[in-house]
Amino acid sequence: MRIHVTSDSTCDLSPELIEQYNITISPLYVVMDGKSYKDTIEIKPEVIYEYVERTKKVCSTAAMNVADYLDFFRANLEGYDAIVHFTISSEMSSCYQNACIAAEEVGNVWVIDSRNLSTGIGHLVLDAAELAAEGKEPQQIADILNERKKKLDVSFVIDTLKYLSLGGRCSPLAALGANLLNLKPTICVVNGKMIVGKKYRMSLDRALLRYVKDQLGDLETVDTRRIFITDSGVSDENWQAVEKLLRETLPFEKIYHTRAGCTVSSHCGPGTLGILFYRK
Repeated sequence: MRIHVTSDSTCDLSPELIEQYNITISPLYVVMDGKSYKDTIEIKPEVIYEYVERTKKVCSTAAMNVADYLDFFRANLEGYDAIVHFTISSEMSSCYQNACIAAEEVGNVWVIDSRNLSTGIGHLVLDAAELAAEGKEPQQIADILNERKKKLDVSFVIDTLKYLSLGGRCSPLAALGANLLNLKPTICVVNGKMIVGKKYRMSLDRALLRYVKDQLGDLETVDTRRIFITDSGVSDENWQAVEKLLRETLPFEKIYHTRAGCTVSSHCGPGTLGILFYRK
């Protein structure tokens, strides 16, 4: 059976990995001044950052609608027997609901609610492609990954609360206090939702290294098969220092560095970085 693995653009996989694993991406929308742009295709994070600095307003994001998914699934079934598709957590977007409606009409499409975002989804997507290459059936892939997604450890350190404040996700007073105290909060995905985790009172470069040590925690529980470093725009020195620390700490088989797309970037702003991996 020929299975095509697809994902919403929120998976934040690099172009190289998308090509290597033959993944097809369905773009969410970024809304700027009432006009919609396709994530990563028609708009990039740098454009969002420039817009926020110039206007002091943030962009919003919008899910693909049912009609979008109908067109996407029909086009991507050509030459394949089935599709396994991944969406951002249903707690964060209506993508999953809309994709399920379209999948039922099209047929031979398995939609998986990642209960995650960014390269947390990316892990599942790559696993699905590997399982499909091994000859697993679509339902087998869905069953395996619906269990495996429970072991994902996904979090980010945020350099500034400016974007969350402008978007109404935290109060301006809290953002001001965080800036004055030089706080770098951690955002974690728990049960499909984003929650605030530990806060670091230090510079970003120091906070990132402390964060990595804290997140890895009990080293015996970390699955060293693959780990992502995903950021929304940090210096090369910062992400390379994180990679160096990861290599010194555990024998990861694969360490991938990727840039976050517009969904994470529009909500968190530049200077956000996370390590995303599985627990055993």
